[in-house]
Amino acid sequence: MRATIARILANTVRSRLESRGSDLLSLQWPSPPRNILIVKKQSAPAVTGSLIEFVNHITSTYPSLSIILEPQTAEEIHTSFSFPIYTTTSSSRLSTTTHDKVDLVVTLGGDGTILRASSLFATCHNVPPVLSFSMGTLGFLGEWKFEEYKRAFREVYMSGAGVGDRASVLGEPIPTAADEEAESQMGPTGWSSVRGKSMGSTRGARILMRNRLRVGLYTPDGKPINPPGQTHESTRDGRVYALNEVLIHRGKEPHLAIVEVFVGGRFLTEAVADGMIVSTPTGSTAYSLSSGGSIVHPLVPSLLLTPVCPRSLSFRPLVLPSSTPVTLRLSQKNRGREVEVSIDGKSMGQGMSVGMEMRVWDEEIRHGKNDWRGGVPCVMRRTIGVTEPDDGWVGGLNSLLKFNYPFGAEA
Repeated sequence: MRATIARILANTVRSRLESRGSDLLSLQWPSPPRNILIVKKQSAPAVTGSLIEFVNHITSTYPSLSIILEPQTAEEIHTSFSFPIYTTTSSSRLSTTTHDKVDLVVTLGGDGTILRASSLFATCHNVPPVLSFSMGTLGFLGEWKFEEYKRAFREVYMSGAGVGDRASVLGEPIPTAADEEAESQMGPTGWSSVRGKSMGSTRGARILMRNRLRVGLYTPDGKPINPPGQTHESTRDGRVYALNEVLIHRGKEPHLAIVEVFVGGRFLTEAVADGMIVSTPTGSTAYSLSSGGSIVHPLVPSLLLTPVCPRSLSFRPLVLPSSTPVTLRLSQKNRGREVEVSIDGKSMGQGMSVGMEMRVWDEEIRHGKNDWRGGVPCVMRRTIGVTEPDDGWVGGLNSLLKFNYPFGAEA
């Protein structure tokens, strides 16, 4: 059964992130999450089977949940369920209405699936928590194995729940009237339906906040350009968000691109190269790494400027403070008509011609005592028996990227 997203209960839950004295945050739900967006790896029958298994489990164990799928996925599997499956109206971007209804994002696939899920929120200032299961080729960003899905989802769903039906919400001893009303409408299908599985109000799921880039394309006279097909009100200034990187590349043109590079408003250099990458720390292990860029921990507030096959041997990659704006302008000397622009591996649909600028800023993450705005909150795997917070980065370098493995060593 398929249903339009507009039919989903309007009362959604906004998660809260709390600092526990470490670099990782703690996820605290004021009331149980209700609307789950699931994004899966495409053209992968094994992943499709796992998705059906996962949906059957969470809807039977947590009956208050509504499941949201991308249109292609919903068309593929909706006949496998006897309950309604909701779908988005677009497979490229989420509207404001849809975005406001999503409490949690679950991905089944590899790093590309996580990037696709993030791209659905490319025009949104806030992204719901992301629970990722590694079912792809590399899975450097994916935290959980699919075999752990019951434990993983329980840990997220019950995050912040106390021993009773409702937990205190970040120092709020009494639930609000709106929360009480929403909970009463759910009947015995909220946290009370899974009583006995509480993790305790002080054992919330751990969150790694990943920064994004704000990216804007501008005409030679400084007017913002909205990419084709994007009419969302939040893109009127031409800006979208990137989790990994923004890339300008010569594409089909046989000649090297000539790009003027400005850092912090000051001219840095004229790059003659196949292209230029501006990357987040999260994206430092992707295309930037293949182009000779540094590996940067995702908690380091920075951005990376990496040339792709530069003509000059002295043009080295740079690591800049996250507060430093970067502008890439296609030079009048460029011999080709235009260069291609892609964000997180996906074409922007709008090339850069001579005189046009790509402006990149680090996303501004605002936070109060227990309230965070901006970034992509990723649910981290909790290692059984380990009490110290661990973001999994070092283990990923060793086990997945084979960091500094000696010649002849078994992978």
